[in-house]
Amino acid sequence: MSKPIYLFSISSHPNALSVNSLAINFLKPSIDFSKYDYLIITSKQTSESLKQYETQEYIDKNALCVSVASAKSYESLGGTVLDIGGGYGDNLVDKIKSYPKNTKWLYLRAKIVASDFVEVCKNDGYDVDEKIVYESDCSQEILDVKVEDESILIFTSPSSLNCFLKTHEISEKSKVIVIGRTTAKAVPKNTEYVLSKETTIDSCMEIASNL
Repeated sequence: MSKPIYLFSISSHPNALSVNSLAINFLKPSIDFSKYDYLIITSKQTSESLKQYETQEYIDKNALCVSVASAKSYESLGGTVLDIGGGYGDNLVDKIKSYPKNTKWLYLRAKIVASDFVEVCKNDGYDVDEKIVYESDCSQEILDVKVEDESILIFTSPSSLNCFLKTHEISEKSKVIVIGRTTAKAVPKNTEYVLSKETTIDSCMEIASNL
């Protein structure tokens, strides 16, 4: 009998028991988009937050996106993607540094972020502003979920893993899959895990189907 696959994410997959891991609260800070050359988008929630603004305010700003998924989310609004990183915030440093230092970037971000790429760029003299457009907390769903001991657990962000660990322990009989290196850093010591080849849920599910 195959092990149940639990997907801890704000996205779902038809072949997994999908557990919405985060409760998202969208914010609407005052933003003068006209001051910037390009946007930086590192999650689908950022694109969701943009729906609170008039489309014409931002739609002419091309976006540097951290992944294919975040790029698609901006394109779904009608926006144009400038470039796509390799799935990690740290990968955006070289992308930003390939443009002149007087280029004005606006990073639309969560309240808590895992990467310090903005600080790295600023320290080298690049012009990157930040606006917090959403914050997240653990959903009641992930805090209360009952997980079978012999399961496959897929975590798609450090926050989803941290939320799970608030009320659960990872059984030694379970298999853990993480979507990328940033999430892997949140895995407890002495817990074995498999790192997905790509930072996509489909990549994680492909691994799960072979375990």
